[in-house]
Amino acid sequence: MMVILVFFQSMTGWAQERLFIWSEGKMPNSKGMRLQDSIARERIFRVAKPEVYAFFPSKEENRHTAVLICPGGGYERLAYVVSGIQLARWLNTLGISAFVLNYRLPVSPDLKDPKLGPLMDAQRALKLIRARAKTWDIDTSRVGIMGCSAGGHLAAHASCMQQDYSRIGDSLDTQNARPDFTILVSPVIDMSSSIAHKGSVANLLGADTTKEIKEKFSMQIQVTSRHPPCFITGAANDPVVNPLNSLLYYQSLLEHDVPVSFHVFPEGGHSIALRGNPGSTNLWTTLCEAWLRDIKILESR
Repeated sequence: MMVILVFFQSMTGWAQERLFIWSEGKMPNSKGMRLQDSIARERIFRVAKPEVYAFFPSKEENRHTAVLICPGGGYERLAYVVSGIQLARWLNTLGISAFVLNYRLPVSPDLKDPKLGPLMDAQRALKLIRARAKTWDIDTSRVGIMGCSAGGHLAAHASCMQQDYSRIGDSLDTQNARPDFTILVSPVIDMSSSIAHKGSVANLLGADTTKEIKEKFSMQIQVTSRHPPCFITGAANDPVVNPLNSLLYYQSLLEHDVPVSFHVFPEGGHSIALRGNPGSTNLWTTLCEAWLRDIKILESR
């Protein structure tokens, strides 16, 4: 219990609001088990109740834009600081409201269908942001999604998916479950070939799964012309997730005439950080901000 309390205090030290995304007793894809969060070393290893932590810019700097952040961690854990809180604070400097998502991990024993748990939570969170957009002074047509590593796979999944898996028969069912723009950092994309990140595949899909399922969860195969504008960045020397994942996604986006900005730096390793990267890799945030202006996301209404 102490670990959970410390985690809550560390998040609320920066976040202005904490919201559970499912109503009590209405969380879908659940066996109804009573679980507790498991947190250690700035990583969450189990999410009992999916939630978002909201980080808002000042009213004077508000650009009426929101980004849902999906932390990475190989679908085994959530690196909520380096690929969550730190990114939220950066987005706030751009006038963007940021929401860090603690989504259910597919390794949770409570999930009936583990592979759909993260997607359901991401879709629900996007709808929750839009449902409260007026309160937070957010334009409902400026709600994006961002993810690093396996969180990038989840962000891509939400961007590609045509079906809404988060419908539970309440008022949020009327909200749009798809993002308006997508930001991917060192993303896991493929799950069906030799360049797939084996840990993410095993955690999300299980050790024994079919080729058909692997292809269904290989996001470069699932891209359509309805995919929102996308920014992708990563490092060529990534030792964890083969950078060809990003290249395959970029190629697929081009083939479907989706506006995309793609940047690969020579160094930086896996899931390049907000700051402190080697050489030119630190330019990624500057390039991302410029891209957001290119697609008119940061323009005044």
